[in-house]
Amino acid sequence: MSTTPSTGTTGTTGTPTGTVRTQSPWPALWALVIGFFMILVDTTIVSVANPAIKAALDPATANLDNVVWVTSAYLLAYAVPLLITGRLGDRFGPKNIYLIGLAVFTLASLGCGLSPDLGTLIAFRAVQGLGAALMTPQTMAVITRTFPPTQRGAAMGLWGATSGVAMLVGPLAGGLLVDGFGWEWIFFVNLPVGVIGFVLAWILVPKLDTHQHRFDLVGVALSATGLFLIVFGLQEGEHYDWAGWVWGMIVGGIVVMGLFLWQQAKTRSEPLVPLGLFTERNFSVSNMGIAVVGFVVTSMTLPLMFFLQLAKGLTPTESALLLIPTAVAAGVLSPIAGRILDRVDPRVLLVPGLLCVTVALAWYALLMHPDTPTWMYLFPAALIGIGNAGMWGPLATTATRNLSPRQAGAGAGIYNTTRTVGSVMGSAAIAAFMQARLEANLPQAGSAGGEFGSGALPPQALDGFADAMAQSLILPIIVMAVGVIVVLFLKKPEHLRGDAPAGEVPAAEVPASASR
Repeated sequence: MSTTPSTGTTGTTGTPTGTVRTQSPWPALWALVIGFFMILVDTTIVSVANPAIKAALDPATANLDNVVWVTSAYLLAYAVPLLITGRLGDRFGPKNIYLIGLAVFTLASLGCGLSPDLGTLIAFRAVQGLGAALMTPQTMAVITRTFPPTQRGAAMGLWGATSGVAMLVGPLAGGLLVDGFGWEWIFFVNLPVGVIGFVLAWILVPKLDTHQHRFDLVGVALSATGLFLIVFGLQEGEHYDWAGWVWGMIVGGIVVMGLFLWQQAKTRSEPLVPLGLFTERNFSVSNMGIAVVGFVVTSMTLPLMFFLQLAKGLTPTESALLLIPTAVAAGVLSPIAGRILDRVDPRVLLVPGLLCVTVALAWYALLMHPDTPTWMYLFPAALIGIGNAGMWGPLATTATRNLSPRQAGAGAGIYNTTRTVGSVMGSAAIAAFMQARLEANLPQAGSAGGEFGSGALPPQALDGFADAMAQSLILPIIVMAVGVIVVLFLKKPEHLRGDAPAGEVPAAEVPASASR
């Protein structure tokens, strides 16, 4: 392994200050990326398998809300703990928390595959979400704490490339497994990957200095309650015909979240969300941007997959093959974008990236008709891949570039929380929007539950179903267009302006296990 000089810092473990030689951070990042890759693959696999899961475990109803909870339960359980799991990594070490999360995620995957009914599957998906919440902030925290700011773009480029490869492997593996063995195997495949990832992380990831933290349990309770009330209300609103109590839950959730923010501002010790981080403009804008991206990426997949499999009659594998251009473009271009980002204003990549996704979604919507030749869907897929390369890594790098080691866990937790909250909102909102468009275009859908639930559409329903799915994409198109406006408010990073105060941003943190 190569060694690089780095300036040490004094943590609670007593690591001495001074110039020392440490191991390269790249092997540790590669080990952590395996777990991150598994989380992303699991999400994309499930999106492809949703029609098969519905046909197997919930065939009797035409309502899409039930099967969408397979995704929403995971995202909700993922989002709520993220604020504290980042702090857990600071307090007990990102390596330890990552390994615990990976073990939880892997065992929950086994439970998902063995689930005999939809309710059990949803419960195990929630446990998976908890494991993912423990893992994800640690990956970003290790990047922030071991890579100097001028090299984080390249590290985040690998992070973005991982997303691109997962977009290819997830849908393809999902399609092949569902077609060849059944939906259960989309979860069983996590078992060997989880074991390999655990062993490599145990060996390669260093032990970093820990920092003492108080844990704001009141803040955890308030944020969890507020998020649950909002998401449950959005998710189930259409099912209960938007009854008064549903609106009461949504409004109550908003009030609780307002109380949470007030409590965070008044907390004198260590709040769950250090609001001072938001005084840095790029951190604040990047968080808004990643919430938009999470919303769009989650909400666009469901109508697209249902259209391809039910209106076009494609198998899960055939549907996944249409996403190859997305994965290839994102996987190839993300590392290049990461290297460029270390030398340019992030808006140079982010504005075109988000615009590409916006245009591609509109392109998809125009093509979503049963008679459209299947090969034409490859072109918007490629454009989405180009856009992905310009948004995942650049947003993450811009958000975390100026975080100190002590703030790394909290910052990563906040960033991943806003991303996942955006995903939860996207999942809940698209379910309600899809159901509304289905009822508008197919008033008879409620009486066709058996045929719809089993994955077979009568010929007279094809056009109406396709129109409903195309119209559903209007929602992520509008949200992504808002995201383009949001990222315009970023500013050029300090290291490019040459005015960063000396010592404000540490070059990197010395791993405690590597100090000598």
